[in-house]
Amino acid sequence: MPYPDGHRAATREKIVDSARRLFNRRGFDNVTVKQIMAGAGLTHGGFYGYFKGKSDLYTQVLGCFFTDPNWKPRWKGVHIDPEAGDVGRQIIGAYLSRAHLEDVANSCPLVALPTDVQRNGKAVREAFEEVFLAMVGLIEQNTRGRPAARRERAQAIAAMCIGGLIVARTVGTHTVADQLRQACMDVALGLLETR
Repeated sequence: MPYPDGHRAATREKIVDSARRLFNRRGFDNVTVKQIMAGAGLTHGGFYGYFKGKSDLYTQVLGCFFTDPNWKPRWKGVHIDPEAGDVGRQIIGAYLSRAHLEDVANSCPLVALPTDVQRNGKAVREAFEEVFLAMVGLIEQNTRGRPAARRERAQAIAAMCIGGLIVARTVGTHTVADQLRQACMDVALGLLETR
């Protein structure tokens, strides 16, 4: 009996979601294909019908709301509309939100996976770069000034959001993490408004 329409795509999405959560929590090297498939509620043997290997899957995991129109932010109370006129402000607010800070399993891959990415080959680095440049492009839409200056500030804002959240997750107390997130948000929003 054949599977219903959409079954393959839905199964693939389950695998990607399971891998995203596990990679974000444990890192690429500390997760097995068997664990990914178990997290998706599937058997290990089915994996290779969807992906060539774990690295192939990893490039898919790097997609997020910057590059995948079907990806939905999973942070409670956070909404991003890429078509909105204030998308830059939305991205800064979402990125540096407490919800994103605390939801490690559903983190944007730019925050959760950079050290793994640099060790995993050209295709993975290119996928990471694509997501970063998409983030920069959305932020750039809301910056002011000359095109070259807008692009430069958008790159700096994106890097500050990513780095700020990485450090906020690394410090030992919520107080310091919240102060750091707020400081990064204030500076990033100020850069967005600079002419």
